[in-house]
Amino acid sequence: MARRSDSRLDSPKGLRTSFVPRLGGRDRVGRFSEGFARAMGTSYFLVGMTVFVAIWLAYNTYAVPGAQFDPRSSNFTLLTLILSLQASYAAPLILLAQNRQDDRDRVQFEQDRQRAERNLADTEYLAREVVALRLAVRELASKDFIRAELRALLEELDRDKTPGAPRVE
Repeated sequence: MARRSDSRLDSPKGLRTSFVPRLGGRDRVGRFSEGFARAMGTSYFLVGMTVFVAIWLAYNTYAVPGAQFDPRSSNFTLLTLILSLQASYAAPLILLAQNRQDDRDRVQFEQDRQRAERNLADTEYLAREVVALRLAVRELASKDFIRAELRALLEELDRDKTPGAPRVE
């Protein structure tokens, strides 16, 4: 079975900014970070997190003191720890996703620049061809010139058919 190449179309060739090794030839950490950043940027995440925190606070405020696992008297230390841990992981994952997007944008920008250069070269070539055609058309005989020549030939033929007319050779 042929081994799949490590080069990908959505990342720059030869650019390796991550110190995390690729697992199985795929950039799982990068894709995970993009999915995580995408999920955190939704209203569902914000609503879900708000509901989670509201339930946490309500339970640990109004439940029987023996059933509370993060009591209000300790200023919700466990909740603070969980939110801090989430933030400490979210920031680097979001930055990793942004770096990957920057790499893709850089590749796209380079491709757009090359395409623009090709379009410019094609446009310049076509402009030169149009100028060459205009010059060639100027050298061609016009309709008026051809009509005048045909009239002259007809007159000459008429003179040749007329008896007694002097022949011009």
